Amino acid sequence: MTADKSKTVPADRDAARQRLRTARAYIEVADLVLGERGRVEMPSVAAGLAVLAGIAAADAICAARLQMIHRGQDHRGAVQLLEKATPDGARLASSLRRLLDVKDAAHYGVVVVAHQRARDAVRWAQLLVDRAGAESER
Repeated sequence: MTADKSKTVPADRDAARQRLRTARAYIEVADLVLGERGRVEMPSVAAGLAVLAGIAAADAICAARLQMIHRGQDHRGAVQLLEKATPDGARLASSLRRLLDVKDAAHYGVVVVAHQRARDAVRWAQLLVDRAGAESER
């Protein structure tokens, strides 16, 4: 299955760097929020920020490697595009897929995301952010 070309837009190295800066900001705040104890909603907020960081990092990787990023309502298309972006794209796409599996609960759920699940989300996002940094410096 390939990413729907109608859901992609051109992106250059400048776009990759901008998406990387955004991803780094989201992950930085996610780390801070995850460290907050005593407020039951904080793991959900941290997980939501991790999802946004992962999406932005995936965009940065795809912009740097493919000169395009996914645009559309369904972020699963970004998973497909990321799979094609690098030799280890399947591994990176797996992290993004896991993040997207947390997205609804983190952004719209009435049940809070468990602290361990939020910590996992931040870890998956950090992997993508770190890789986006490496790809932007290539």
